[in-house]
Amino acid sequence: MKNLLFAAHLTALFLLAACTPKTGTGTLATPIPPAARTELDSLQKPLMGEATEEDIEEYKILEGAEVRPDQKTNLDTLGAYNPSHTFEHDLLHTKIEISFDWAKKRANGKATLTLRPWFYPSSQLTLDAKNFDILSVNLEGKTEQLKYQYDSSQLHIDLGKTFTRSEEFKVVVTYTAKPDERTNIGGSAAITSDKGLYFINADGSEKDKPKQIWTQGETESNSCWFPTVDKPNERCTQEIYITVEDKYKTLSNGLMLSSKKNPDGTRTDYWKMDKPHAPYLFMMAIGEYAVVKDKWRGIDVDYYVEPAFEQDARDIYPYTTEMLEFFSTKLNYAYPWPKFSQVVVRDYVSGAMENTSAVIFGDFMQKNKRGLLDAHWTNEKVVAHEMFHQWFGDLVTTESWANLTLNEGFANYSEYLWLEYKHGRDAADDHEMQEQQGYIFSAGDGGHPLINFGYGNREDMFDAHSYNKGGAVLHMLRNQLGDEAFFAALSRYLKRNEYTDVEAHELRLAFEDLTGQDLNWFWNQWFFSAGHPNLEISYSYDETRKMATVQIDQIQDGPKVPYVFDLPMAVDIYQADGTVKREQIRITKRKQTFEFAAAVKPALINVDATKTTLCVKHDQHSAAEWVFMYQHGPLFRDRFEALDNLQNDESAAAKAVFKEALKDAYYGLRAIALQHADPKDAETVVVLAKLAETEKEPSVRALAINLLGESEDKQYVPILKKGMEPTQAYSVVGAALTALTKLDPEAAIEASKSLQNDDNDEIILALSELYAQKPDRNNLPYFERRMDKIDFMGAFTFFDFYQKTLAGIHDDAVIEAGVDKLKVISLNLATSQWRRFGATKAISDLKNGLKAEGKDAKVANLEQILNEIKAKETDPTLKMYYDMF
Repeated sequence: MKNLLFAAHLTALFLLAACTPKTGTGTLATPIPPAARTELDSLQKPLMGEATEEDIEEYKILEGAEVRPDQKTNLDTLGAYNPSHTFEHDLLHTKIEISFDWAKKRANGKATLTLRPWFYPSSQLTLDAKNFDILSVNLEGKTEQLKYQYDSSQLHIDLGKTFTRSEEFKVVVTYTAKPDERTNIGGSAAITSDKGLYFINADGSEKDKPKQIWTQGETESNSCWFPTVDKPNERCTQEIYITVEDKYKTLSNGLMLSSKKNPDGTRTDYWKMDKPHAPYLFMMAIGEYAVVKDKWRGIDVDYYVEPAFEQDARDIYPYTTEMLEFFSTKLNYAYPWPKFSQVVVRDYVSGAMENTSAVIFGDFMQKNKRGLLDAHWTNEKVVAHEMFHQWFGDLVTTESWANLTLNEGFANYSEYLWLEYKHGRDAADDHEMQEQQGYIFSAGDGGHPLINFGYGNREDMFDAHSYNKGGAVLHMLRNQLGDEAFFAALSRYLKRNEYTDVEAHELRLAFEDLTGQDLNWFWNQWFFSAGHPNLEISYSYDETRKMATVQIDQIQDGPKVPYVFDLPMAVDIYQADGTVKREQIRITKRKQTFEFAAAVKPALINVDATKTTLCVKHDQHSAAEWVFMYQHGPLFRDRFEALDNLQNDESAAAKAVFKEALKDAYYGLRAIALQHADPKDAETVVVLAKLAETEKEPSVRALAINLLGESEDKQYVPILKKGMEPTQAYSVVGAALTALTKLDPEAAIEASKSLQNDDNDEIILALSELYAQKPDRNNLPYFERRMDKIDFMGAFTFFDFYQKTLAGIHDDAVIEAGVDKLKVISLNLATSQWRRFGATKAISDLKNGLKAEGKDAKVANLEQILNEIKAKETDPTLKMYYDMF
């Protein structure tokens, strides 16, 4: 579940304004990704996470490594430890009968739970049940009520007799679930609310938003709408009877076995999942959906979308059946569930959720065909991520949140596997590099172990460790063992542990049993220790001895970070003619030197030639060696590192490399080259014109078009107009309009008229910029029509253009009317923080403009308005920044 943090982005804006990036000659720890590559960080799940372990006896210190004495202070108490859930009962089956009270946002339910004692005889049962009205509790078939105690969190039931582990019993709980009435509703960065059951636009007051009901169970929130043992290591089969108004479609796990219309105008749909899965994966989605049908190997594949997007459903969930085939074949384990459905919901509290056989996505996925031209990478990766969970997370499930990477690390790595298969290794390696950078940026002083029993809150596990680092570790393991062994071991792991819960050692044992290798060293280092290597790499050549030398120093530090990592690596040694010899090394010391016989000084020595090691590298190559690496390195990371380290080099050779990169085979590197392109250079502008007209990747084409706008050459106006055709991606249209504004402002104004009814943010911002450059009161209605819809990062820019338009008209009455509109937004605590901040900053900027004009009375009025906004604001981050105005 990838979620964007408002505060983090707001802070980034201020830092961006205040800081100038610094670069050095070595490879950066976290190279700055191409600015044009704006992507939701896949996915839909956050950029964060971790995992777990038990058999301490199996831990061992890396042999042959220099170990630094532990400097930690001895503690008088044990540290935090979050164990797996201890079983008292085994939940075998859950039957739910549920209907809804939209007005009160409540669910009326009856749950019949089939259980038996886990091992010891038991007369007491504890169920998770958050904020219910408990109406009755009895054993099935019995009329007498069981005694119970309820604390609004757990239901403690006296069963009235003692059951043994060979005896099953069925408890029936009739209840009303009140998710919106909890006094302690929580949430986190990854999952912003834990209500479990959500009523969207319940009273129908928002005319442009559909009425929906949906659920979000992870981590332990499904117990907000049915009583259960709400732990990840629990598993049971399930059936749900969902009663709704007949106009609504329903979706749940498994198959719909019947649908019955009731005399009162409602309908009851009966869904059944006959294979066991964890309670947090139970789901419902209810709304007025169009359902587009598909098939894969005879099972139903359904795409749920709002009716307006019915024709785009297959593109919203791209390559679904192809992915099912790819993953099933790659894992040698066919998709295990009876159907595969995907649904988009409004106001989702995360990015996406891998509910068994029925995935939920936020509405960021739902775009028309044109909008998907810009979003196709995001949608592909999110679909792949959630689909892979059907094996890793649903079929085989982490036994505890401390082991979360056994779910999320695999789902993260599925994105690499899909991109590699469908779009080539360059695209996959680019993605993996960005994922690694996300983890490294978050790791600070080393972070925490991937398997982390010491977390403070289980929601903390949804971080860039469980996701990004987990995926990177799997990638290293694949490189270490080879593709055949890696995928065969994954298949073995799935088959051995299907429909059960697992911990990290079970994954290790599957790999060891298949390969015959002892892999404790790898698990201890990458799963059970914190951090990653930080490497200083330098080179020399002894002409007399004909020896090339590589010195590698490990300089990482931090709590629980290995002082020495054990790092097998490939080293490629290049001669001037491009011939290459690969050597294998193993780094086992804090400082280590490797020598290679070489008749002449190598043109380049490329350490970590496979570019798979998760590390920070400071690679001391010369500029000539970086140029050579771009021209001869076979991988994306070779070429990226070369460009990254040459970006401040003004030599002719470096400039020639960037010109060459404009024609690189991979679009991401073309994008980087465009950021260094000179549109006034005669040779370069020819390439720019070609890219602006024929480039297939919208983000790159938009960059090229923007640069054409800087060329000051009107001969390119026809290309810009072509970029505004209705079939073009919105990013391309927005760039073309902006560029046209620079080359032919009158043509841009004329062209803008056909775009004024388009709701796409790229178009809205491009038109707003155009109108701000030539302020005209006739364009104010355009701003006012769009004011209620613009949100997120675009709100900052939009409101800035609006205030510039107001100020540029030079009419105090116009400014006052505009400020009144901005004030309404600033004071509306129900609207987003992005919008409130953007509107308030616009008022502040107008105040500063009036102050420069000496209009003190007007300034005093705006200061009074700003003080009122500050006084009524409740968000601490916004209040902090408002104090700067």
